[in-house]
Amino acid sequence: MKSLFGRDLITTQEWSVDELERTLALAFEFKARRFDHPLRDCLDRRTFMMFFFNPSVRTRQSFECAATELGGHAQFLEPKTMRLKTETSAGETVQDAANVMSRYACGIGIRTLETAVDRYGEGDDLLREYAKWASVPVISMAHDKFHPCQGLADVMGMRMHGGKNLKRKKLLQVWGKGALVRSWCSVQESILINTRLGLDVTLAYPEGYDLDPQVTKWCEDNAAASGGRFEIVHDLEEGYKGADFVYSRNWQSPAFYGDMKKVGADAAKKKEIEMAARYDDWICSREWMSRTNNAFFMHCGPVDRGAEVTDEVCDGPRSIVYDIAENRLHVQKAIMALTMART
Repeated sequence: MKSLFGRDLITTQEWSVDELERTLALAFEFKARRFDHPLRDCLDRRTFMMFFFNPSVRTRQSFECAATELGGHAQFLEPKTMRLKTETSAGETVQDAANVMSRYACGIGIRTLETAVDRYGEGDDLLREYAKWASVPVISMAHDKFHPCQGLADVMGMRMHGGKNLKRKKLLQVWGKGALVRSWCSVQESILINTRLGLDVTLAYPEGYDLDPQVTKWCEDNAAASGGRFEIVHDLEEGYKGADFVYSRNWQSPAFYGDMKKVGADAAKKKEIEMAARYDDWICSREWMSRTNNAFFMHCGPVDRGAEVTDEVCDGPRSIVYDIAENRLHVQKAIMALTMART
C-alpha cells in the first residue's frame, strides 16, 4: 500500500477512499490507545508549524495536543506578527517562507477563513501556493473552501454511534439561522466526504444560500460512484423525514464576499445576520427531530445555541457534538502520523 508520507491534505476530495479509510482506522486506534499506541513517539523532537490567519478554539487546542501526544511540538504563528509579503507591504514571499519553514518543521498547517481573504477561493489558492513550494506536508486547518480534519472527525463520530457501515444512511445537512456568520468550509467538506462514502446526503437550505456549484457537482459525481444519493431541497419537512443524522449549521450567503468588499466585514456580517433572522423555522428542534429516524444530532462547533439548534436537542441523549469535538484530536494525530512521521 502506497505511503501517505509527505502528502498534503487540503480537501478529502483529493484523497482516495482507501486513504481516508486508513486515516479513520488509525484515528480509532489512537482513540482506543491514546497514550500507549506504538506510534506515540513518531514525531519525537519534530515541530508542526501552525499559521492562524483566523483565530480558533478547538483547532489550536486539538493540534497542539495531537503534536504533544505524538512526541512532537506544535508552534503557534500569527502571520500579522511576521514579515510576510502582502499586496500592501514588503516582506517574505510564500515561496521563501514555505522553503524556510520546510527546513525547520515536519509539516505546516494553515487556517484562513472568509474574513481573512478578499474573495472566495483566495484561501484555497494560498494553501496550494504553500504546498507548491513546501517540501513538507501542508494541512488545511480550515480555509474558505474546505475543512478536511472536521469532515473526518464527523465521519468518525457517525461511525461510533451508527456503526461502520453507513451506506444508504441519510445525513441531513441543514442550514440553521444564527448570529454567527459561518464559512462554507465545514459544510462543503461534510457533503463531499459523506457522498464519497455512500451515504444518502440531503442538503437543505432556504433559497439564496447556495454553496459552491463545483462542490455540489462533485457531490453528485461522488454519489453516483459510491451508490449513494445526493439531493438539494428547500423544504424542512422533506429534509428531516427519515434522517439518521442531522447536522444543523449556519452558513453565509454567496453575496457575503461581495458585500464585504463593498461595505467591510462588520457591515457585511450585520446584513447576513439580518437576513438569517427571517427564517425562524430553520432551527433544529425536538419537533423537527421527531420527523427523523431517531437521528443523532451533529455539529462541528462552536454551536450557536438557540439559533442553529435548541438546547434540548444539543444536550439531549442523541447529541454527539462532544464526541465529534474529541475526534478532531484523534483524526489529526492520524493525519500527522501518516503524512509526517518517518516511522
